[in-house]
Amino acid sequence: MDAHDAKNRREFLKTGVLAAGAATVAGGSFLTGALPALGQRPSGSLGRGDAAILRFLSALEQIEADLWQQYTELGGVQTTEMEQIIRHKLAGGNAPYTNALNQLDGDMAQYIHDNTEDEFTHHRWLNDYLKSKGVAQEDLSQFATLESSTAEGALQLGRITNLMRLTVDTTWFTRLRAREFNPDLNPNHVFLPVVKSLAMGEFPAIPRSNADLKPNNHLQAIANTAGFHFGWIEQGGSSLYMQLAQRARHPEVLRILLSIGPTEVMHFQTWQDKAGNALVAPLAPLTDPTNPQLTFPLIGDGNEDIQTNLIMPEPTFFLTNKFHHVSILRPTETEGAAMAAAQSFIDGGVFRGQPPAFMEMLKDLARDADAARGHDQIV
Repeated sequence: MDAHDAKNRREFLKTGVLAAGAATVAGGSFLTGALPALGQRPSGSLGRGDAAILRFLSALEQIEADLWQQYTELGGVQTTEMEQIIRHKLAGGNAPYTNALNQLDGDMAQYIHDNTEDEFTHHRWLNDYLKSKGVAQEDLSQFATLESSTAEGALQLGRITNLMRLTVDTTWFTRLRAREFNPDLNPNHVFLPVVKSLAMGEFPAIPRSNADLKPNNHLQAIANTAGFHFGWIEQGGSSLYMQLAQRARHPEVLRILLSIGPTEVMHFQTWQDKAGNALVAPLAPLTDPTNPQLTFPLIGDGNEDIQTNLIMPEPTFFLTNKFHHVSILRPTETEGAAMAAAQSFIDGGVFRGQPPAFMEMLKDLARDADAARGHDQIV
């Protein structure tokens, strides 16, 4: 997509003159329909802002489904139910990688399975809803062109996302534990990553091939990277649904956001608990023997900001530092929320290998979601 194409797409979305009809895009159905102008909500239709929010979330859920499918193929419970969910016959998983994940928690394979199912249902349901309103669905199948892992258990499919060259931001681990700093009130505060090395390179979170299955500490480093990436994926969704809910106009759209959003919170709480286990004995400290740049430190007692067994957000300031501390998820600021989420995925490396057209398409969707305006604020 060149600059001219991107501009045209933006103008179509702004004016709401997308032609009705359907087109087939790389194995997926992409329905286009006119988006009504803001404030115009005929019976059974959506305002343009609400449609933009749901379209962005649908695209993001498809991205998450693509990430989680790769984790499921190699490290999740292998069931016929999952085959029905992903619509492919699984190859049986990867026992060494699954075992390495299980060092973080014995239930990892089941949780990966369940998280995968949730993301697929979110994406498909949102598209069902958009279609019922005559609004364009989001299908990124045309961008499923990235290579798959060749390790045993991985399906040889085109991927939207790349799990083999990640830069994982682990500041989410400290941000939810900081009592005196809320990113909404302290936007310039620097939250430190709990695993600094993950933010300083490009690392695999799944075995790239069977060669990555040995030595054991190398495979464990890959599994630990996945453990922190799980939390990174889901912390974004936990805040994003709350942030965009503030921009919804129609009560039914608000109901949707407030109903799906809490499941993302449940995912996040699960994964931050598991990630912490990578930083305590006997797993920690650990250095990847094939890439000494990657290290997982041993976290001791005495520093609540990085305490490994905290799974609930510590109370902090909210709205103003004049009120008492309160336990909340954060951030909750809605300005630029969608673009921040899109940019975090880009910065994290999950789209390495995608063409510029993909990045521009995702940013277009984010801009439209951020442009949505909810009800007037009560002063």
